[in-house]
Amino acid sequence: MIFYDCSTAPNPRRARMFIAEKGLEIETRDISIAKGEQLSPEFTAVNPRATLPALLTDEGEVLGENLGIAAYLEAKFPEPPLMGRTPLEKGAVMMWNAIAEFQGGMPVAEVLRNTNPHFKDRAIPGPVNHAQIPELAARGQQRLADYFNLIEERLQSSAYLASDSFTLADITGFVFVDFARVIRVRIPETNTATLAWFDKIKARPSAAL
Repeated sequence: MIFYDCSTAPNPRRARMFIAEKGLEIETRDISIAKGEQLSPEFTAVNPRATLPALLTDEGEVLGENLGIAAYLEAKFPEPPLMGRTPLEKGAVMMWNAIAEFQGGMPVAEVLRNTNPHFKDRAIPGPVNHAQIPELAARGQQRLADYFNLIEERLQSSAYLASDSFTLADITGFVFVDFARVIRVRIPETNTATLAWFDKIKARPSAAL
C-alpha cells in the first residue's frame, strides 16, 4: 500500500490518525497542496480528482475519500475497531462522522476558502477552479457556532461522539475542531464537555501526527 498524504491539510490528517490508531505502517508520500502538487500530472495519474488523501491498496486500486480508506482498512485490519462493533454502533459512527464532516468541517472550509487570498479561484478542492463567494463565510461562521452547541450537548451525556469508545467519528470531529484555529475559532470556554473531550483525544499519540 501507498498512502498519499499532505502534512498541513485536515482531511489527510484524518486518514493519518486512523492509520496510526490501527497500528499500521504504510509507505507514505507527502503531496504539498501549498505548492499545487495535487494538480501535477504525476499525482492526477494516481487520483484524477486531484484530492487528498488517497490510498493505493494492495489490490492496486486507489481509494480517494476518507470513508473509503477507513472502510477498507477496517475490513482488512478489524482490530482495534474504529467503526463500531454492533449494527447500532456502526450506524452511530457513520451518523456522527457525517455530522462532524458536514456540520463541523464544511463550515470551516466555507470561511477559509472564501476569504483567504491563497484560495482565490480555488474555493473548492479538485481539478476545476471555482471563484470565491465571500457571503458563504458569514454562513460558515454561524454554522460552526451551531455545531459547537450540538456536540457540547452530545458530549454532556456521552464520553465520545458516537458511543462510549473512541471511533472514526471522534477522529473527524477532533481534526476539524482543531483546524478551526485557521479561521481563529476555538471551542467556547463554556463548552466544558467538549474541552474535556478535545484534550482527551489530543493526548493520544495519533493526534501528534
